[in-house]
Amino acid sequence: MATVLIVDDDPKLQRMLQRTLAYEGFQVRSATNGYAALAELGAHHSDVMVPDWLMPGLDGLGVLERMRSAGDKTLVLMLTVRDAVENRVEGPESGADDYLVKPFAPAELLERIHALLRRPDVVARCQPLVYADLYLNPVTRETRRGERDFELTSKEHGLLYCLARHPRQVLSRDQNLQEVWGYDFGGGDNILEVYIGYLCRKSEAGGEPRLIQTVRGVGHVLREET
Repeated sequence: MATVLIVDDDPKLQRMLQRTLAYEGFQVRSATNGYAALAELGAHHSDVMVPDWLMPGLDGLGVLERMRSAGDKTLVLMLTVRDAVENRVEGPESGADDYLVKPFAPAELLERIHALLRRPDVVARCQPLVYADLYLNPVTRETRRGERDFELTSKEHGLLYCLARHPRQVLSRDQNLQEVWGYDFGGGDNILEVYIGYLCRKSEAGGEPRLIQTVRGVGHVLREET
């Protein structure tokens, strides 16, 4: 089942949303402010984020702007008490996928989340990927080589998923950085090579043949050795 990140500084609303979503089978994570939400997104995968528009410090729109500038494609259902016509436009234009005006019925929240998860592009993005003996599930984060399961961090999973979506296609360094870290990535020059090394060690820990190949001067590719 999908994971939902709730971001709201109202503890009563937090508890209500957690109970509602957990009862429906969702995995639920929570954050009480915008900075905690960004940290949570960086550490764990979420399929949908439900942030409050108005929060002290970094508000919902601030979180959204930083997410999108970093290339984070997490679905966003923005909560707001403001119902002005201009806000109906501002939310989606700033990168939100939908918005919901407070107060709302729990059933309406669930309907909006299910509608987002049923979008054709999201459904396609959530399908498990299989190449050779590699199995990768973007929803459950399950990763396998043959019968051996292995765990990946959020960034490692994102990088492997990027390669697995384009098997046998060499992806440039810039393509991988843009897809996984976003345009405004400010990390070290060798961060991609470091993470490729992590993936190779974890995916070959059981003695499996190498699947992640480096094409010198070009980039990296997921393909079987010949």
